[in-house]
This record gives sequence, structure tokens and C-alpha cells, in this order.
Amino acid sequence: MKLLLDENLPKRLKNDLSEYEIYTVRDKEWNGKKNGELLKLMIADGFDALLTFDKNLQYQQNFNKYSLPVILLNAPDNSYITLRELVPKLKTTLSQPLIPGPIEITK
Repeated sequence: MKLLLDENLPKRLKNDLSEYEIYTVRDKEWNGKKNGELLKLMIADGFDALLTFDKNLQYQQNFNKYSLPVILLNAPDNSYITLRELVPKLKTTLSQPLIPGPIEITK
């Protein structure tokens, strides 16, 4: 499974998801891309899902237009220490078939 970590997530999360093919926005040199453009680039590059902390993304995009799951890590802050607590739930979610559109993971 090929995953992209949005630029609002700590890159250290890659270490907790080493069983996946995982890239950061910076790895792909897609820094500063708007969400719609980012989703188009991801589809063209064969990504399976976007991991993000952007709580507004699900309201800003038409997911009928983009056939990608967008996994929102919903936590009080986006620090690595806080978000790594969501990793077990995230892995459970990733082990199941993903449907396009927003998927929220909360503590």
C-alpha cells in the first residue's frame, strides 16, 4: 500500500508505518500544493491514500471527483507524541478495504 503523509504531519510517523510504502509531501517535492492539485498528483502517481491532520479537507473537496481515501488523524495537536497514539487504530483501518473519501481516526 502506497501512502502519502501530508505536510501537516510529522515525518517521524513514517517510522511507525514502515510496513507500508510511505512518502511525505516533501519526499515527492509537492510542498505547497493545494489539496485538489495534491490529490490529482497522488492519483497519477498511484497512491492508495492520503494521511492528513487537515480537519477541513473533508469539507473542501468533492470526493466524487477524487477516488482516493483521505485518512484524517483527529487529535488535540499534530505533535508526533500525540499522533503516534493513533497508529494502532490507523493500522487497523489500513488493514481493511478503504473506500474513497474521508475516513476519520480519533483517539
